[in-house]
Amino acid sequence: QVQLVESGGGLVQAGGSLRLSCAASGRIFSINVMGWYRQAPGKQRELVATRTNTASTNYAISVKGRFTISRDNAKNTVYLQMNGLKAEDTAVYYCYLGNGYPYTDYWGQGTQVTVSS
Repeated sequence: QVQLVESGGGLVQAGGSLRLSCAASGRIFSINVMGWYRQAPGKQRELVATRTNTASTNYAISVKGRFTISRDNAKNTVYLQMNGLKAEDTAVYYCYLGNGYPYTDYWGQGTQVTVSS
């Protein structure tokens, strides 16, 4: 059974930084994608950033240049460094794992990020 454990959310002022971490455990295949999605109140869940095991990345336009996704494949851990945070970044951030190919989807429990303006 695959589990995703997130950490690093919190409250920060606009312009500040936060770093999210997500560790995956269980049967993790070598071919996979890990990343982050977010959901703000009253809105649909949206992509923030993903990174495959071969280091291919994908970012939402709204976070490009401010957020950086990285991975430690040996530890099955993905990180999201968030700089220049804005009030509109406030949301619950969910860790995502697409395991194997075709991907089987797994989600973390979510961590709250609140940016005060």
